[in-house]
Amino acid sequence: MEINTANPRDNQVIQAYGNGGFRVSGLLYQGAVLVCPRRTIAWPITDAATVTVESLAALAEETPRPEVLLLGCGAKAAPVAPDLRRSLREIYGLSLEVMDTGAACRTYNILLAEGRPVAAALFPV
Repeated sequence: MEINTANPRDNQVIQAYGNGGFRVSGLLYQGAVLVCPRRTIAWPITDAATVTVESLAALAEETPRPEVLLLGCGAKAAPVAPDLRRSLREIYGLSLEVMDTGAACRTYNILLAEGRPVAAALFPV
């Protein structure tokens, strides 16, 4: 699915998702990805149930550090480990929002355009 994007800054913008991957700022990625304002990286996690604080350690290297993490779980939102939300807040200062991947892509682009410190962990649809 194509996403309408308007972001004047040199940031990573999610342009499309579907068919098992993503197009972010003109580059194609297959499988899950972590999208931050300055970089997008392949993410070797297969589903929301296996997300851990350690699997998100790359977010600690971001400057500025994200305050909001959008977890796009695929076609629909899925449960995450009960202590994940608390641990992300304590260790990285992240607020976790869980939703389907389409909603996460759109929300990421909106928050990014507003200049908010955001990141997205996305599973393909």
